[in-house]
Amino acid sequence: MFTEIPSKRPETPLLETIMFPDQLRTLNEDDLDTLASELRHFLLYTVGQTGGHLGAGLGVIELTIALHYTLNTPHDRLLWDVGHQAYPHKILTGRRETMHTLRQPDGVAPFPVITESEYDTFGVGHSSTTISAAIGMALAAKLKGEERRTVAVVGDGAMTAGIAFEALNHAAEADANLLVILNDNAMSISHNVGGLARYFARILGSRLYLTMREGSKKILSRIPHAWELAKRTEEHMKGMVVPGTLFEELGFNYIGPIDGHDVKYLVNTLENIRDLPGPQFLHVVTQKGKGYGPAEASPVGTHSLSKIEATKNVAAAAAPKKPSYSNIFGTWLCDMAEIEPTLVGITPAMREGSDLIEFSERFPDRYHDVAIAEQHAVTLAAGFATQGMKPVVAIYSTFLQRAYDQLIHDVAIQNLDVLFAIDRCGLLEDGPTHSGVFDLAFLRCVPNMIIMAPSDENETRQMLYTGHLHEGPAAVRYPRGNGPGTPIESEMQALPIGKGRILREGQGTAILAFGSMVTPALEVAETLGATVVDMRFVKPLDTELINAVSLTHDLLVTVEENARAGGAGSAVNEHLLGNAISSPVLNIGVPDNFIYQDKPASMLARCGLDADGILAAIRERRRLLELDLPGNENLAHS
Repeated sequence: MFTEIPSKRPETPLLETIMFPDQLRTLNEDDLDTLASELRHFLLYTVGQTGGHLGAGLGVIELTIALHYTLNTPHDRLLWDVGHQAYPHKILTGRRETMHTLRQPDGVAPFPVITESEYDTFGVGHSSTTISAAIGMALAAKLKGEERRTVAVVGDGAMTAGIAFEALNHAAEADANLLVILNDNAMSISHNVGGLARYFARILGSRLYLTMREGSKKILSRIPHAWELAKRTEEHMKGMVVPGTLFEELGFNYIGPIDGHDVKYLVNTLENIRDLPGPQFLHVVTQKGKGYGPAEASPVGTHSLSKIEATKNVAAAAAPKKPSYSNIFGTWLCDMAEIEPTLVGITPAMREGSDLIEFSERFPDRYHDVAIAEQHAVTLAAGFATQGMKPVVAIYSTFLQRAYDQLIHDVAIQNLDVLFAIDRCGLLEDGPTHSGVFDLAFLRCVPNMIIMAPSDENETRQMLYTGHLHEGPAAVRYPRGNGPGTPIESEMQALPIGKGRILREGQGTAILAFGSMVTPALEVAETLGATVVDMRFVKPLDTELINAVSLTHDLLVTVEENARAGGAGSAVNEHLLGNAISSPVLNIGVPDNFIYQDKPASMLARCGLDADGILAAIRERRRLLELDLPGNENLAHS
């Protein structure tokens, strides 16, 4: 058992001999426990140096070894769902010596990426997709006449999403040869492991039982109704002692639950079932954070780990901590619930991330965590709204994409009173799977929606209140982390819908900034002598204010931390063109390509969304337009 993150690279002599799985497969089974211990130690060290997801990877050390030991990867297809289980897989598939570049530009990606390694057979940033992909791979192999195995490891909550069950439902109908492994690290089912259930799991996974089952099937299938009767008898027997009846009814041969940390037993079971035809389902019970004391004690708190810094800034540690945007939302939700009895809070498995902990404890009857089921979360909110309740959906921008149909059909078309508190908007260090840079584009085209983008802490609180009072669907989108430090007014005041505000009067250039881009816009304006408008609303736009500044400035610049294509700047363009206003416009936003992992500040710089990039873009546009550039030519930086 490890109790702390190692600061120095541990000695791992056996692991050092394993660069790829073919070398792993030369080991004796007796060496696998030693390899598991070394791999766990190395993973702790690696994540401590880079930061990243920790608990899930620690929980699948033995399973990862067993899979690569028994499968012929990469010829056999191995898929990981959700992707942050895959760090041990990456270490064993040629990336051990580059793990120090995890989450860094041009380094190892934080999730499986098909362009990074032939062992990463499918990209998985969002959960619950791999059973569908695995069926496609298995059917493709069948059509092409290729002999290969397809295995999907599903865990860490991914089975709660609808798409996973849609795929399970299709697997038997498709008659696909695949193995689905449920990595079950939920504490609630641990009592099923041991005793009678463990005994039957060993029986169901034994070579004798599986051989007899397949032989009996061949014989009894020739007798009318005999195999069907025998199969149903077997299913009912299983249903009395193991929790696999659901999967059997869906057409899978269910085996388990088995101990996911007994590597020899895993190897034996996988060797027995890997070549069985049709859909197989193996239920493996693991402990999230296995082998690291703090992670075992707090699997939620250690789900992801920040980089361990070599030295600590004592002065910085003593300074009062500014509230994050998530903190501001969590506080507002509790304050609002105190005075609004119809308010309910809904989240798809983001209680901690969206800061709903206090709300869940103070208002348990009005708190609903629906697990990784974003579609259900949105339609659940719609159902509440039809009954006069005031639902608030706390969701990350990247995850709201998964519920787009429900947002349109179940909320917007019916014009229901649902508030979307959209967290993690903008560029995030996990890269394109987690960055929230499309919400402005996909939301603003939906009728009945109003969309707000706060520029600071106080605006966030007041916009949430504004959206709550608004009768109809409303969205407030805010970034991860801290704001500029604006004092937060405890009194809540509704903002006028669709009205921006001028923060700085200038000349020549007017910067129309949305949300998080207001702060760098103000910095640039000090150099250029420009006007800065905090637009506040993406929909409806403050068209009167846009018209006014277009008359008094020779260049309009829109800035947003969102995809430039179809975003807030496009909305401004549409207004200007639609009203025959010919003012020159420069749109600055995330370019039309995916921005890969890096520190958020570096990602912003790469997109030209930091102060230097905005300044350079404005100067270049004014040069091309042959407009005079007033103001100081030097931009000071702290």
